[in-house]
Amino acid sequence: MADKLVQTGDELTIADRTFKSRLFLGSSKYPSFDVMVQAIEAAETELVTVAVRYMNLEEPEHEGVLDYLRRLDCQILPNTAGATTVKQAVRMAHLAREATGTHWIKLEVIGDERTLWPDTAMTVEATKILVQDGFVVLPYTSPDLVAAIRLEEAGAAAVMPLAAPIGTGQGLLDWVGIRRIVERVTVPVVVDAGIGVPSDACRAMELGVAAVLVNTAIAQAQDPVAMARAMKHGVIAGRDAYRAGRMPVRYEASPSSPVAGVIQERAEHAAPWRAAP
Repeated sequence: MADKLVQTGDELTIADRTFKSRLFLGSSKYPSFDVMVQAIEAAETELVTVAVRYMNLEEPEHEGVLDYLRRLDCQILPNTAGATTVKQAVRMAHLAREATGTHWIKLEVIGDERTLWPDTAMTVEATKILVQDGFVVLPYTSPDLVAAIRLEEAGAAAVMPLAAPIGTGQGLLDWVGIRRIVERVTVPVVVDAGIGVPSDACRAMELGVAAVLVNTAIAQAQDPVAMARAMKHGVIAGRDAYRAGRMPVRYEASPSSPVAGVIQERAEHAAPWRAAP
């Protein structure tokens, strides 16, 4: 199909997995599980996050989000959304591993309930514990360079700085902070939270991030499936632009056509369409 993602050999490796797509999706807020599945397929993503508290761990006989995700050919990434302490986050990670069989975890430890801003100190502490427990940890963090460096030192397989507060769709608010992180850490950088439209995803990819994770912008679009498809193309365009290398920014105009050979006229010719005397 013409709409299929073009494979260029530019693959992304995180820990023990390699991905062809650099667009990761969330699994919440969709109108229905069927729409969620259609959006995931349209995006051609290979990694989908799911909150531990949505997994129906206490009522496994009732069909839930995990049942739908397991029908798809993608890596399931449980997340500790809702955790506000290290102890909570670690416990949720272990429950997720038991329920899904995956040792991958998206770590979230929230420090402020109003903004859902991550507590970076507790996130670093939880990362150290979970890495020792055998997890591949992808921590959600603020666009703070020092926090990203500490998370890499703690053993994180990737760092996931926010573009804007979760679910706001405000776009890439601190692109300079994101770029600093990309330039300094060696693990993949995945922009997570706040993406609103494909141009936001494209701009993030142009900075050199490894991938973007999108949930609300797709799930709450008027047409989630169409938006998923649009996000896919935004990510591809941004990645291609980064690899191509942008032109230098200049502070004066530079003509796109050569000036040699241009007919020169005297300045006093106020009406150039009239014949000269």
